[in-house]
Order: sequence, then C-alpha cells, then structure tokens
Amino acid sequence: MFTHWYAYPDHAARDAARGGMPADPRWVEYLKTIRPCVDTQSSTIFVEAPLVETFGLHGLKSEACPSGGHGVDDDDDDDPIYELRRYQLKLGYDTVPTFMSHFAAGLPSKLAAPGTHPSTSLCSVLHSDIGSLNEVFEIWRHGAGTAGMMQSREAARSADEWKACIGAIAELAVSFRSTVHRPVGNGLSKWL
Repeated sequence: MFTHWYAYPDHAARDAARGGMPADPRWVEYLKTIRPCVDTQSSTIFVEAPLVETFGLHGLKSEACPSGGHGVDDDDDDDPIYELRRYQLKLGYDTVPTFMSHFAAGLPSKLAAPGTHPSTSLCSVLHSDIGSLNEVFEIWRHGAGTAGMMQSREAARSADEWKACIGAIAELAVSFRSTVHRPVGNGLSKWL
C-alpha cells in the first residue's frame, strides 16, 4: 500500500493543482509507470484540526521533514517511519468536535510523558471533509522506527490525562486502526 499526502490551502488551490497535472510530463510519466501496479485507489479530503496550530505541531503545510529537531545524521533518527492512527467515529454533527476536545485535553500529558523517545513527534491531526464521514487521523513520526514507536507508546501509558482522554474517545469510536508507513525517495526531507 502506498499513501500520498498533498497539502492545499483550500479546495480552489487543490482543484487548480489537480487540473494542471495532466499537462505535466513528469505526472504523465509517473502514471504510466505506476498504473500497471495499481489494483485499487481512493482519495479522501481531510482538514487539519485547529489544535495543530494551538499545540505548535508540524502540520502538513511545511515541506520540511517533521523530524522533531533531529536530522537524518542523528543516532536516534536512522529508521524513520510514519504511524497513521485512524479513528472511525460514530455519526453525528458533534462527534468530531467532541473528539477534538477530549484529544486536546489529554495531548499535553502524552507529549510530555517521561520516557517518550526523543525522535517521536506528532505531525498532524486531521478529520475527514470529503470521503468517509467522521474519520480522524493522527500522524506521528518516529525517527527510530518501530522501536521508537513502541517506546513512546509505553511511555504514554503512564500519562493519566491521556488515559482519561482515550477512555472518553473510546465511547465515540466505532473502530481504530494503526498502520506504519516508510517514506520513499526524498521522503526524509520532504512530504509526498
């Protein structure tokens, strides 16, 4: 499975960029190369949660790698992965805002949990705008790969406010899924 993330300031910018792709010879060549390998493809439009700015998270607007201050030459940043944590929430107009309220209340304790691997950083929190309704994604970067991810997960289990947050979120969730993705090509220095 490949996941591509593209950031646009609004729908008009997305439409303009997507409209120009067929005229770009690099895009045409890319499609020729990958189409034989594609079985299924889907697209969803997400909106970054306001808490990305509130908490000073990296977000998807920057093309720089969200390494949490750790460069690719650092000892704890030699096997970067992105962990996508997907929540499918119950239907309802207030479900996503309620989720975000709980998440924001517990997040500081998770980010500050003693023992969190230094290469772990929360990049963004997004919710669906077009596609499957009431989906929320957390995007975490772990510079030390799955070992760093597991260390940070273990540390979060000691954060009382985070545990309370997860308990409240569990009441809103229909399902939860976590996947690990490796950056390809220039993924160490730039978002795809």
